[in-house]
Amino acid sequence: MQTLANWDGGPGPWILFLPLIWAAVVIGAVTVLRRTAWRARGPWRPVAGGRPAGDAPLAVLGRRFASGEIDEEEYWRRMSVLEEHFGRKDGAA
Repeated sequence: MQTLANWDGGPGPWILFLPLIWAAVVIGAVTVLRRTAWRARGPWRPVAGGRPAGDAPLAVLGRRFASGEIDEEEYWRRMSVLEEHFGRKDGAA
């Protein structure tokens, strides 16, 4: 009786590993893309005026306050001006 493991005329048991190898390649490619390219600049992130959404005025102001470029008084003064100009995003008045 000839079994797949002892058959000399064909590919042998290694043929069973081909789907596993392709699955590993696909999973590896998706993992690499998710950790690098898609995280940095994904197709779902909006672009406004040619700038990434992270460069919105409120985001820039928050980053400047967090890094210590401006103090708390300056932060709140500028925040109130920006909210008057851009409006609140959460629907609150």
